[in-house]
Amino acid sequence: HTEIFATLTKTKSYTMMLWSERMSVVHVSTHCSLREACDRATKGRVLECVHLADGAMKQLGIEKPRIAVAGLNPHSGEAGLFGREEIDEIIPAVQAAQQEGLNVDGPVPPDTVFLKAYNGVYDIVVAMYHDQGHIPMKMVAFDSGVNVTLGLPIIRTSVDHGTAFDIAGKGIAKADSMCYAVDLGKRFAEH
Repeated sequence: HTEIFATLTKTKSYTMMLWSERMSVVHVSTHCSLREACDRATKGRVLECVHLADGAMKQLGIEKPRIAVAGLNPHSGEAGLFGREEIDEIIPAVQAAQQEGLNVDGPVPPDTVFLKAYNGVYDIVVAMYHDQGHIPMKMVAFDSGVNVTLGLPIIRTSVDHGTAFDIAGKGIAKADSMCYAVDLGKRFAEH
């Protein structure tokens, strides 16, 4: 849906955010192969996602959001030992955001960044690819998470777990995520 709504509204700068009361994540890339996700982790795209994350958190009432940028490679590349994406793209994006006055840290090793966010160190994490952000969010808030498309000229919230066609019409679906989505949409509209 993220890409569809961006296309329909002719939006160039957008990203998916998964939100919950405990943790929020935006994505540098979503629905593409891991190989392509590595190529999409550019300075420009990471910086764009930092800006979108900052704006969303401010709309939700956090004056100076604490933003973590996850590394792409294990241990954020270990100074080039496991890849140069952090050195060539991610660190320059973080430095550019810091020079603009944003409260951003990174690249934070992906194996610890979500625990830190869950424990309140960060308000939002910029994840480099789909599963890097989705897996921890679904572990923490499967029934209460909200999918938000940031950057659109409209407010778009939805459940974060998909349509659940496998249980449709059986009377067993939980409405929690949908209720949170409506409430979060209201909060965005108020700001």
